[in-house]
Amino acid sequence: MKFTKDHEWVRLDGDVATIGITKHAADALGDVVFVEAPQVGKTVGKGDGFAVVESVKAASDVYAPVSGEVVESNDALSGAPETVNADPEGEGWFGKIKVKDAGQLDELMDRAAYDQYLTTL
Repeated sequence: MKFTKDHEWVRLDGDVATIGITKHAADALGDVVFVEAPQVGKTVGKGDGFAVVESVKAASDVYAPVSGEVVESNDALSGAPETVNADPEGEGWFGKIKVKDAGQLDELMDRAAYDQYLTTL
């Protein structure tokens, strides 16, 4: 797993990256009440808005940590947005992207670096 400073995570399987938000982000949002998952077939650039998550506190964009084409969307979240709170780094994933440039993953933090980053907030 790799992480961004915006609290997204990415897990690579071959050339497909699964993307979601971290436990830290889910906890900060509070109870998630709505998720707009990414549209399959959409091309996104690194840093582009990828999905939207709304909680009782705020609505937030989820940014693509890598560039590529959305190949799968976690449609189950529309009926069960609370999954993001219950399992943010597992079943609460938002979408999957076919990665255009795997080198972009090298720019992201590993778990130890992300945990260290959290201590600076």
